Amino acid sequence: MAVKRRLLDGNSAAALAMQMARVQVAAMYPITPQSPIAEAMSEFAAQGSYPKKFMRVESEHSALSAAVGACLVGARAGTATSSVGLALMHEVLGVASGVRAPIVMPVVNRALAAPWSLWADHQDAMAERDSGWLQLYVENVQEVFDSVLMAYKIAEDPRVLLPIMVCQDGFFVSHNSEAVAVPAQEVVDAFLPPYEPKNAYLDPASPLVIDDLTPPTLFTELRYQQKEAFANALTVIEEVGAEYGRLTGRTYGLVEEYRLADAETALVVLGSVAGTMKGLVDERRALGERLGLLRIRSFRPFPAAKIRAALTGRKRVLVFDRSAGLGSDTAPLFTEVKAALAGLSPAPQLFGYVAGLGGRDVMPATLARALAAAEKGSGQGVSAWIDVNQAEVGGEKEC
Repeated sequence: MAVKRRLLDGNSAAALAMQMARVQVAAMYPITPQSPIAEAMSEFAAQGSYPKKFMRVESEHSALSAAVGACLVGARAGTATSSVGLALMHEVLGVASGVRAPIVMPVVNRALAAPWSLWADHQDAMAERDSGWLQLYVENVQEVFDSVLMAYKIAEDPRVLLPIMVCQDGFFVSHNSEAVAVPAQEVVDAFLPPYEPKNAYLDPASPLVIDDLTPPTLFTELRYQQKEAFANALTVIEEVGAEYGRLTGRTYGLVEEYRLADAETALVVLGSVAGTMKGLVDERRALGERLGLLRIRSFRPFPAAKIRAALTGRKRVLVFDRSAGLGSDTAPLFTEVKAALAGLSPAPQLFGYVAGLGGRDVMPATLARALAAAEKGSGQGVSAWIDVNQAEVGGEKEC
């Protein structure tokens, strides 16, 4: 298979993948750190390539509304956003999922205001975790490129027909450059054939109304069909990841296990901090410690059975969230993992940690501090904040 190596950052990788997916309509509004995706897509369109129609709109609300409209007239569509831009899309996120529009949206994760921040944090996507969108979280630039291509195939599968976010950490991935293996266009075309609208779409020869007023006698059934589509996505994500692996040599699933098979202690995480954690795992393994990592790629649907199987037999499990989960003792990822492991016997000791908010680096020393706290058995069952600068808050340490 013909492959080119290109130096790309996360934003460039997302835009190139959308171009090679032959996205027909892209509607975007710039926001840091996502703006380079919109700029690249605009340039592609100006050069006569894909997207064939680039819509520069006045807000993120309009961007997603335009993408929904394009999808409903039979176009492969996409948009991209970040942080408060995603929050501004909130109303239309539900519309896109409810009308089963298979839109792909790279989300460059950034903290929500206030306090104002431009840096990586998962709160923006976590705030939309029940909006009816699939959510994939990637570790590096290669995975951004691969996941955007796979996302179209997953979203457009007739068993799914749901929109999907491909989440990359702002600046850590979006603005870091790596050598990326880019397959030839004919390989991408064979993997991802032209879009064929299914289910609800607008055809003058067969008029219909989409998203009209739905009575109580039908509303539950429409939601139930979305629930079933999420269940189907668990299978489809793995099927598509395996097919992509046969073409490229890079296979993706719902989760990634790293040196986990014989681990006594498991780290669980989303996103780019997995790279730091793999380094820590290697260091501790060299010292004879049985440490492993479980990186969760699919947060929606949440692969509870897969996670339960991967963590069965571990002595302790440490879950790291890059989202505050305000108002709860357990941050979002930890809440889901804790539920997935409920009733497991023997049960591992469960520890949750909040770290890396607003773009703060999650350093190996921070992870080592969490491991030391867990080995003492302190703080089981709740999410502790492990990188708070006590000099700034004047309080006592969480762990």
